[in-house]
Amino acid sequence: MDRELHGREAVLDPTGLVARLTGLAPYDFAGVAYEHGDDPPVTVLTGGRGTGKTALLKQIRNAYRRGTPLAFLDCAHVEEPADHGPGWTPVTGALAELAVQLSPRVLAARPVRFPRLSLGLAAVASISWSQEDDERTRRDLQRLGPVLSTVDEARGTATTWVGKVLAKLAATAADGAGPLAGPLAEATVETLLEEVFGRYQRRTETFYGGYRNAGGNGKLGLHRIAVDFSQGGARRADAEAFLVGALVEDLRRAYTGLTRLGTRRGRPLLLLDNAHLPLGRRLVEPILRDRAGGRRDQVVVIAASRDAGHEGLRRATRARLPEVAHRAPCPRGPDVTSGILAVELTPLSAAHTRSLFERHDPAGRTPAELPGAVHRLTGGRPLAVALLGRAAGQAPAGERGTLTPGALLDLAVEVREDSPAVPVAETLLAALLPELRPGEAAALTVLAAAHDEESARALARTRLRAASADGDVALRLRDALRADGWQTGTSGTAGAGGTAGTPGPTGSTPAGGGPTTGAAPAHFVADPLLRALLLHRLRFHDGDGPVYAAWRAVHETLLAHHGPQPGPYRLRQELALGRTEGAVTRLRETFPDPDVGGWLDRLLFVASAPYPREPLRAGPDPRRAVALGRDPGAVDALAGLDAETGALHQSVRRLLHAVWLLTDPLALPDEAVVERMAHELRQLSGRHLTGSSPLWDAATHWPRDIRARRAPSSPPGHEDGA
Repeated sequence: MDRELHGREAVLDPTGLVARLTGLAPYDFAGVAYEHGDDPPVTVLTGGRGTGKTALLKQIRNAYRRGTPLAFLDCAHVEEPADHGPGWTPVTGALAELAVQLSPRVLAARPVRFPRLSLGLAAVASISWSQEDDERTRRDLQRLGPVLSTVDEARGTATTWVGKVLAKLAATAADGAGPLAGPLAEATVETLLEEVFGRYQRRTETFYGGYRNAGGNGKLGLHRIAVDFSQGGARRADAEAFLVGALVEDLRRAYTGLTRLGTRRGRPLLLLDNAHLPLGRRLVEPILRDRAGGRRDQVVVIAASRDAGHEGLRRATRARLPEVAHRAPCPRGPDVTSGILAVELTPLSAAHTRSLFERHDPAGRTPAELPGAVHRLTGGRPLAVALLGRAAGQAPAGERGTLTPGALLDLAVEVREDSPAVPVAETLLAALLPELRPGEAAALTVLAAAHDEESARALARTRLRAASADGDVALRLRDALRADGWQTGTSGTAGAGGTAGTPGPTGSTPAGGGPTTGAAPAHFVADPLLRALLLHRLRFHDGDGPVYAAWRAVHETLLAHHGPQPGPYRLRQELALGRTEGAVTRLRETFPDPDVGGWLDRLLFVASAPYPREPLRAGPDPRRAVALGRDPGAVDALAGLDAETGALHQSVRRLLHAVWLLTDPLALPDEAVVERMAHELRQLSGRHLTGSSPLWDAATHWPRDIRARRAPSSPPGHEDGA
């Protein structure tokens, strides 16, 4: 049964992008007018981890698998055969796999045959032959069986031709001298043409007459392609590119003229996941070059790339997913890469998130605000939304009514019916960072507490000395995150769905750095979801609550790094450790300063601290009682203060806790706390002698920001937010 994908209608609708490329509607294969005539673009779906690229490719596969020749290949997972010879490379292995997937009969059309590709793969496979290792060559040739079966199923699956090839190779080696790659290829191809290919298929060797310096002679072309392949480097790349062309030419010939059961409908589909990797480029670029040179083919290539800025997309036509729902122009220019349509997969909307949660919780037992809060945390990443929605639907009945995004991370979820439940947070983190080694993941868990690169390096020097033996681990992990498509605090944005703050509070000076601007920290790990998952691991991975030794040690280290002065960086760390009075006191003391905008920025910065919560805690968040004035705090905090100063202290305390709760991505929105925050800001506006306007503006605009699931704007009402 197909997985329901939300927000991807532009691709999968009956007149969506894929239908207009293939000429077929999904599932029922009704005819659809081609949008691009005989020159369709290579379509590249772009997006970071968890944005649904793989799921969308698989849904396309499911929608078209019985209606048109189709192949799906993950360029990150082409299985390398054990003890293979030099005739196998990721490209030749991928081409063989693609041919086997594309071959089967669909609808009323006969199977697609791949005689040209088969000859080329056999020619390069034979270069591994040697008298000392006849058995390895036998295995390499036998691996060609599935591809040769597309030419003639009975003859291709038989093994008699393998023995005859080996005998001819031995005779060729005995008669020859000098480099053997070319003569071995000729002997292999000659035997295959005699033993496997039919009378008309034998003419297909003429295709290789178009190879470099072959002069129209097919046999010479196969000889040269084997020689080039054996040399490696650029020559091998040329040979591999020509083999890609052989696959495309076999597909083109399958669509030329009439088949026995009528004209083929639509176009074949080639789906390439992780195409930003070198293998993807080596498969796609030959097709692009041939099309730029005027050659036309029938293949619809849809690839997925995690790297939207890849140099291979430098002249691509770019569009966001909703923009290609009805039309997707892709004008071809002089650059080869102008034949690419790069489609950015946009995050799920809040409405899509709510719809997904309703599917998992049709009775509506979870809080009404939960889908919106999950959308804020995840930024609409489909992978995360789907897993958290599933977790909400599987939560114990007694806990559903009090679920928060943070509580969802504490749960376990059954991802597969035949497998035990797995921890939500660890499963999601592993999916978003699949290539990190355990030691790197442990180090990044520590560094996630850092608000910028400088504090991350301070943590690395103190807490990760062993990992830093061969260089700065913070910089290595920063580069690893960027290479994997994640933004870091010095990169300027937060990634899918997140809003990166600016480096620090106005007028503050972090340890080891100069003055910075803005209201919220940039964070060393900028993506809110990824950072939340890493901090969840930091606090709960050891299972040592209520001590939480790792959490405490990391934040105490940052506390010491920022020195004894009660600046915003230090106060933020105190909040992460559950100590709030220092921040309240400092904010109260600095409230009369004329720079009210700077005061609001420092308030937001301090309140951005991660909350030291307890797992699966029942009942309301403790910050709520403080924000609503139901928890006045310790009496001694007001000792020595006159009545007016004491009232200001309590107002600041309520405001700090309200902002801390309302901006916490792991908490639910709370309308009562929003109203109280606005009330406290208006009250403070009346107290300030010169800066009432910014406080009044904050009372007006911050509630709007919170309700729209945006970070509070700085300055209040600024359209870009904090």
